Amino acid sequence: MTSQTRKKACSFVAVAAAQLIFSPKTSEAVSDCSSASPAVVVVVVCLFVLLFPLSVVIMNVTLAVKQYVSKMIESGGMKVLLMDKETTSIVSVVYTQSEILQKEVYLFERIDSQNRDNMKHLKAICFLRPTKENVEHLIQELRRPKYSVYFIYFSNVISKSEIKALAEADEQEVVAEVQEFYGDFIAVNPHLFSLNLHGVARGRSWEPSMLSRCTQGLTSVLLALKKCPMIRYQLSSDMSKRLAESVKQIITKEYELFDFRKTEVPPLLLILDRSDDAITPLLNQWTYQAMVHELLGLNNNRIDLSRVPGISKDLKEVVLSAENDEFYANNLYLNFGEIGTNIKNLMEDFQKKRPKGQQKLESISDMKAFVDNYPQFKKMSGTVSKHVTVVGELSRLVSERQLMEVSELEQELSCQNDHSNAQQSVRRLLQNPRVSELDAVRLVMLYALRYERHSSSILPSLMDELSRRGVSERHRRV
Repeated sequence: MTSQTRKKACSFVAVAAAQLIFSPKTSEAVSDCSSASPAVVVVVVCLFVLLFPLSVVIMNVTLAVKQYVSKMIESGGMKVLLMDKETTSIVSVVYTQSEILQKEVYLFERIDSQNRDNMKHLKAICFLRPTKENVEHLIQELRRPKYSVYFIYFSNVISKSEIKALAEADEQEVVAEVQEFYGDFIAVNPHLFSLNLHGVARGRSWEPSMLSRCTQGLTSVLLALKKCPMIRYQLSSDMSKRLAESVKQIITKEYELFDFRKTEVPPLLLILDRSDDAITPLLNQWTYQAMVHELLGLNNNRIDLSRVPGISKDLKEVVLSAENDEFYANNLYLNFGEIGTNIKNLMEDFQKKRPKGQQKLESISDMKAFVDNYPQFKKMSGTVSKHVTVVGELSRLVSERQLMEVSELEQELSCQNDHSNAQQSVRRLLQNPRVSELDAVRLVMLYALRYERHSSSILPSLMDELSRRGVSERHRRV
């Protein structure tokens, strides 16, 4: 059994310019190593992870993971891709199934599936997280191999003892290769990754298993980007400090993996605690990707539209990926008004190419009617159909939940200091049955953050109003 447990796959870097603006009180833990370029990785504890470049070098996590997957499946011959629950998500976000099929991968299986058939004509490409459960599943697999040969790739560092256990299980010598490819995270966008974790804290302290997973995910990102950073963390946050120390321990322990080319200015890992800004997460969003995530739900770039009134069968679930959707890539950070205009312009460009049937597009309803009335156009423009549907549903929800009025009040509570007007506006919207329970709770939370200590605070009265609306005690206690 051949094993190369310290081979690092290349991670290319694209060029772009950006700027980071943030100035919290920080402390630091300094790592000895530097990198091929100065850069900043910003980790926001308890919510999500953002990566920002500090110079002209951008850190592209999507490209890094995609290149790892490409290297796994590049060899010729018919293959099965054997994954676990998490690596299935990791791969699906950066590669479409049709793209993988072009690499002669004809079967996708889970390592924990009990109903897989023997297929000795297929090579097995295993991409797994190095967990105890996965290693045990793999040991059982190697004792009774279902495929002709196994190429095993772990998404993070695996211990020598586990490699030894796999070698001992490989009595039939079916393992051709074992490597570590550091793709232990969900690459949502080129500069944004997630670990899809929930409930990472117990009060103001880490849930132990979550601290371990965050450390693994973050060190995987650093290895994928070939960065060995100086680490700075928020001094006022014990959770930030513990994560910084945990990452530093891994860098010290696996110093050979982090032995990248040094430069005069080392990269910087900046760890911040999201709880220091309680306001922003309570505000409704008005840029495209954020609105989709907030109002429709975005899970590994997939949207469930099955509950949308009158939705067609082929649009019940859609994928929004900047990697494979040029319109989405160009518009995901634009505000809602610009999105509607850009879709309208795109469809009018298509209309101009048609000799007949031109019509004026004045609203989302006009656009949807246009798409529905031209089957051939609809077939050729799945991307347009998808975005018209998504924007149409966003528009419906904005109107149904009166989000324009809600958002206006959110901004007033966040940015102004007019208690008399604020209390009247909050009470009025709480009594509006079209305002959702979630929006009502968030308005009261914003009021409490701003005016709880005000001499004329009406917070108890607003809590009673939530109770009369039927808001659960759990939400009211938040």
